[in-house]
Amino acid sequence: MITLIKKITGSRDDRQLKDYRKHVQEINKLEESISLLTDEELRAQTARFRERLTDGEELSDIRNEAFATVREASKRVLGMRHFDVQLIGGLALSDSNIAEMPTGEGKTLVASLPSYLHALEGKGVHVITVNEYLARRDRDLIGQVHEYLGLSVSLNIPGIDPDRKRMAYKADITYGIGSEYGFDYLRDNMVYDLNERVQRPLHFAIIDEVDSVLIDEAKTPLIIAGKDGISTELSYLCARIVKGFEEGTEFHFDLETKTTNLTEEGIAKIERGFDIDNLYDLEHQTLYHYVIQALRARVMFKRDVDYIVKEGKILLIDMFTGRAMEGRSLSNGLHQAIEAKEGLEVTEENKTQAAITIQNYFRKYEKLAGMTGTAKTEEKELRDIYNLGVVQVPTNKPIAREDLEDRIFDTIEQKYENAVDRAEEMHQFGRPVLIGTTSIIQSELVSKALKKRGLPHEVLNAKSVEQEVRLISMAGQKGNITVATNMAGRGTDIVLGEGVRELGGLYVIGTERHESRRIDNQLKGRSGRQGDPGTAEFFVSLEDEMYRRFAGEELEKLKSKISSNKNGEITNKKVKEFIDRVQRICEGANFSMREYNLKLDDVLGLQRATIYDLRDKLLEREAVHPILKKIISSHVEEEIRMQCPEDEPEESWELELLKENLSYMIPTAEFDFINEETPYKAMKKQIKEATDHYVELVDEHLKEPEFAEKLRRFLLSRTDYYWLRHIDAMDRLKEGVGLRSYSQEDPMRQYQREGLELFRMMHYQLEQDVSRQTAQLITQMEKRKNGVTTT
Repeated sequence: MITLIKKITGSRDDRQLKDYRKHVQEINKLEESISLLTDEELRAQTARFRERLTDGEELSDIRNEAFATVREASKRVLGMRHFDVQLIGGLALSDSNIAEMPTGEGKTLVASLPSYLHALEGKGVHVITVNEYLARRDRDLIGQVHEYLGLSVSLNIPGIDPDRKRMAYKADITYGIGSEYGFDYLRDNMVYDLNERVQRPLHFAIIDEVDSVLIDEAKTPLIIAGKDGISTELSYLCARIVKGFEEGTEFHFDLETKTTNLTEEGIAKIERGFDIDNLYDLEHQTLYHYVIQALRARVMFKRDVDYIVKEGKILLIDMFTGRAMEGRSLSNGLHQAIEAKEGLEVTEENKTQAAITIQNYFRKYEKLAGMTGTAKTEEKELRDIYNLGVVQVPTNKPIAREDLEDRIFDTIEQKYENAVDRAEEMHQFGRPVLIGTTSIIQSELVSKALKKRGLPHEVLNAKSVEQEVRLISMAGQKGNITVATNMAGRGTDIVLGEGVRELGGLYVIGTERHESRRIDNQLKGRSGRQGDPGTAEFFVSLEDEMYRRFAGEELEKLKSKISSNKNGEITNKKVKEFIDRVQRICEGANFSMREYNLKLDDVLGLQRATIYDLRDKLLEREAVHPILKKIISSHVEEEIRMQCPEDEPEESWELELLKENLSYMIPTAEFDFINEETPYKAMKKQIKEATDHYVELVDEHLKEPEFAEKLRRFLLSRTDYYWLRHIDAMDRLKEGVGLRSYSQEDPMRQYQREGLELFRMMHYQLEQDVSRQTAQLITQMEKRKNGVTTT
């Protein structure tokens, strides 16, 4: 029935494209009249559009005219005219969708349309790219069009001072890297003065390579960390101890989930070595932390795969782009454990001060849109988490690339041998070859094999990032062989050299299936841009980590049923099905991990929203009194509940403790009236009257600006102090919650329940501290007022 309805009405995508094509026709009709405008008249369009919006028109009312204006400005300034399919892409973005457009279709120019349209609202537009080079390039190129039309354009990159950042965010359109926007949001929620903030409210963002930013990078939360002391000697000692541990004897390692833990024998060795009775005793919590981080550093992090060592420092590698992540480090002592493992100088440990997941940051934007060559395979996740639909935009010219069947081999050596055979064959014809790898080690192994054959080539990985643009721009030239990690797959077009088209275009060789089909498709998409010819072919082996990690047992059974030729090549159809299935399993596992991390952050996110809301109010000076009044009143109520529970017999009430605690909070009152004879309601009424009287006194003192400011900053500092302690407690809870999966209860529910309890306790301690410290300050103020000297 559903199929019949679709046949009659057309799919949602078809209907959407049909609607966009109508808009394109309208934009094209405007082209002639817009082209007759003088430069001055064309620039005046911006003011005219803004005036119409002020008068009550919607963006949809002016969209076609605005797009026609940008197209004409682009023709005059850049000599580049938007194709019809680029207009379709712009329309999709302006409707808060993801425009899926293959490599070479001019996504950078597409973004010029919706960024101009939404910038007319005057609330700021963020255009987000995956690296600083692309942010600068796009700002310098497309920025010319927008500046010609009277808009302000800026760049937001790491390392610029707060004043420049503030100016960057005030611009109509701000280009930058996604993570930096998230870090700025966190830093803005750590300031002590509103004037120190750099961001405006988050309005509209266009994300280039949106799947990379919102999916691949979403596995790792954004964390701002402060330095904390670390025992260097203990780091080195634990690194040496676990170096001698054997898997299965002293520790277990789960390849699929990439988790590790000590065995009973491993625990016993640690206890004997440090002469302690129980490693899990509270007093040995620090030692356990150092040991488990040393074990993780040894087992889970491989040099030249997960990190490189450069100039005596550990640089983490982004597994999806192959790039070194400058300035990023692992938290909770794991980075220091890797340094100790490598025998490097151990730096100070990073303690989390603020954190947020990529998902929860970008969901704060009022409107969101994105572009990529590969998003359809992840459409459900993008829709469920970010409420983003995917529109597959037609190509300007038909895709002429030929995607060959994967070639599957028994061993990794056979795979590389045959991949290099293919590269040599193409090289003899003068056809350029791009060999894609998934890690630095892999790129260096391929390079070694090419050198053996005497084949000249360039290697592009995190160790050669400075040469990225040059190497990629040359990759399409006749006879060139380029070996690259995934960093080659994003943002930079490979233009074919003279005569290469006639040879069949760029030949792409993949040396391993990636954990996501999208990344494989990105590598294929390096070839066949804008209707160019090209070929893509993958060489994989059954020894590749993905199959061992996610289907080890099934792989062993399968091997006994298949055969291979003298080159080690397997042609059995079941093996091809197995490889496709394992890749889908891997995608599902990665999605589950992102979903799990998001659920963890959602728990913290509700708490973060409460604290950030409190901080926001405290940054407004006039809000100090109502906040303080609420804190004092709330804490008094809590003390009554705790010491005199209404549902418990009166003889069990802790009246003396209640009086003592109240005296610390309300120094102006005498609580002798509280005794066993006082009814509960009367007691509450008398305490409330005393509290109200005291709060009025506090209010009087708050009329003095100096005292009000002192109290405001004190409230902020105590809020931050307890919040940081709470984040640390939640980190520890998160670290241990995975172990609860062995019990009957869902670990996520335990994390939610225990996390809420921790937050309640933190909130109680904050209110208690603030109430008592305020009481001390008021007592001092009263004594000074009455001429009593205080020390």
